Amino acid sequence: MLRIGEFKSRSCDGVSRRAFVQAGAALPLTAMLSSGQMAQAAARSRAKTVVFVWLWGAPSHLDTFDPKPAAPHNYKGPFSTIPTTLPGVRFTELVPKLAARTDKFALVRSNITHDGGHPGAGTYGFTGHREGRGVAIQPSWGSIISRHHGAGAGLPPYVMLAAGIPKDVVKIVDGYGGGDWGKAYDPFLIQCNDLGSINIPALKLVDGVTPNRIAHRRKLQSQLDQLKQTVTADTFAAWDTKAQQAFTLLTNNRALESLDLTQEETATREQYGQTSFGQSLLLARRLAEAEVPFVNVSWSEYVEAFGPNTDFGWDTHVKNFDLLPNRHCPVLDTAFSAFLDDMDSRGLMDQTLVVCMGEFGRTPRINNRASRDHWPQNYFSMWAGAGVRTGQVIGASDRKGERPVTRPIEPTGVGVTMLDALGIDSVARAELNVLADGEFIHELF
Repeated sequence: MLRIGEFKSRSCDGVSRRAFVQAGAALPLTAMLSSGQMAQAAARSRAKTVVFVWLWGAPSHLDTFDPKPAAPHNYKGPFSTIPTTLPGVRFTELVPKLAARTDKFALVRSNITHDGGHPGAGTYGFTGHREGRGVAIQPSWGSIISRHHGAGAGLPPYVMLAAGIPKDVVKIVDGYGGGDWGKAYDPFLIQCNDLGSINIPALKLVDGVTPNRIAHRRKLQSQLDQLKQTVTADTFAAWDTKAQQAFTLLTNNRALESLDLTQEETATREQYGQTSFGQSLLLARRLAEAEVPFVNVSWSEYVEAFGPNTDFGWDTHVKNFDLLPNRHCPVLDTAFSAFLDDMDSRGLMDQTLVVCMGEFGRTPRINNRASRDHWPQNYFSMWAGAGVRTGQVIGASDRKGERPVTRPIEPTGVGVTMLDALGIDSVARAELNVLADGEFIHELF
């Protein structure tokens, strides 16, 4: 089911782009490099798409991909460990499908950050820059990629698949979008529920495009045709940037088809799991097929795993050992395994860099509520595609999982590595004035 604003449809056909060319020319394109520079960047790039899977709330590394069975009892937790396809490498029993697929990704066990709060660590994880009083918010990875690539006539260059902008109860992650560059470089938000129904909030901003009581596709098409006949360059330019992108999307059949999960076989959708996260990953695969440059799949809108307005993020200060085996890990294990299998079988890994991580880890020492708190000193990330040497573990933590004993991998390094995969090298970053610091994760390639 495709849901656009208040409009639902099982098909995406019949929407013409005629009479829209002149208006489309008025869409403010993002700043781009010269054609020669773009060609050189394309030649250097290893990927056409980055899929950035964000496990908002911070999953426990000890209870998933970096267990410490020999640690003291108040550290190791209650879960058994199981072998993986890599000799000597073990995960916990909670992720058996991913344990059987370690040949499809590389695991980093030495990520660190420098902020122990969700919004601050989120901003650092999205931008490579820390928040601070009087400090301008830097653009996110997706915003940098969006500006580098420029806007097109179909799907936006930076798509966020989430229930909403990630937040800690009430405060959003400041670094999710364009930051100091402005809202023109914010992500294009698409919501996907557990049944695969799609909602595009920006289309509600386009007056006359998505009236509340449209029951039939032909009626929508008729209204669109009427609207396009009256749209001028001036009125189009006056719309909010995201509304412009939404209208452009709505008039592009090929782009709309990329968002229609009903075109997928039932068996494929079931493999991903009937969860918002699973169906969002399936949609991410379709967007990778459409060569959208940056796709962010966010686990949830709210960080809290247990509390008001929750949609069950990974912030497990309480009930860590209940939520992980009964919900979080089965959902992640099923959906991400299906995603890796699906991407691989369709030959999409060569052109796609996949990164999966949260904003930090959780305390190795179990708290007095039999759960785990925030731990920025050590966490994990998973990498696949675009030339990544899969079937390896990079980095190591100490015997209690408290700190890396190898080179720490910081968010700046994550960002540099992702941008480099799309051809945005140090020269391009200098021209954009972003990420002057940051060490490429050479161990991955």
